[in-house]
Amino acid sequence: MKKKTKKSEEKPTVNKDLSGFDITINSFGEIISTYSIDELNSFLDKNVKDKKLK
Repeated sequence: MKKKTKKSEEKPTVNKDLSGFDITINSFGEIISTYSIDELNSFLDKNVKDKKLK
């Protein structure tokens, strides 16, 4: 059994608009998130440029 290192326990830095965001996959393969898909999509629409629209 491997020991977890401190590095794997650290939370990654995220945009201030997504503070508190966490996503996991349960034993049934369902994605569990602290934000709804609509909230994530609106964030991505504001902050990520779509390469296809160039």
